[in-house]
Amino acid sequence: MAFGGFSPAALAFFDGLTADNSKAYWQDNKRVYDVEVKGAMSALLDDLAEFGPFHIFRPYNDVRFAKGRPPYKEQIAAVGEREGGAVYYIELSTAGLRIGAGYYQMASDQLEKFRRAVDDERLGGEVAAICATLAKRGYTLGAIDELKTAPRGYPKDHPRIEMLRRKGLIAVKSWEPAPWLYSKSVVKKVRDAWNEIAPLNDWLDAHVGPSTLPPPDFGR
Repeated sequence: MAFGGFSPAALAFFDGLTADNSKAYWQDNKRVYDVEVKGAMSALLDDLAEFGPFHIFRPYNDVRFAKGRPPYKEQIAAVGEREGGAVYYIELSTAGLRIGAGYYQMASDQLEKFRRAVDDERLGGEVAAICATLAKRGYTLGAIDELKTAPRGYPKDHPRIEMLRRKGLIAVKSWEPAPWLYSKSVVKKVRDAWNEIAPLNDWLDAHVGPSTLPPPDFGR
């Protein structure tokens, strides 16, 4: 399936799912999901293979430990990872298209390296300048979470305290539904955005890199 844009049916599927997040709606419209949503997303990711390989998230929510959570996710999303550790993210929903890149959630060893680099006058100045440029171009900077105060060992009045408090660092851009979303120009839009975030990814990969800690053991 060649990617020629997302169809209005893809967004209409999520409109319907938002109104009726039920097994009955899902089963009645699964073909629309398979072709217009997941099929189109897979085709788009094929055209963006230089940023992959990608993993498309499963459409089902884990409702075992969260009361009131709907059974189905009201968006489709995928993630790809660079060899150096930075991640590429893309999501389609009724709100439109959203992309991001960077380190969304850092492990403890990554956070230690990140904070040391941000604290360094030269390296910290570099990443601050990169983030300022991205913000001027319409990107939002964030992370999975942040501390309410300075991390231990760093002053509260540090010139880059906002960055030091973060537990990751990503740049995100969102677009509301527009005619281009239904055309092949989506490929260029996403590629250009991820390429604009490349300096941030390069900095993170060079000064943070992948975690070397073993995966957490959650027991049985």
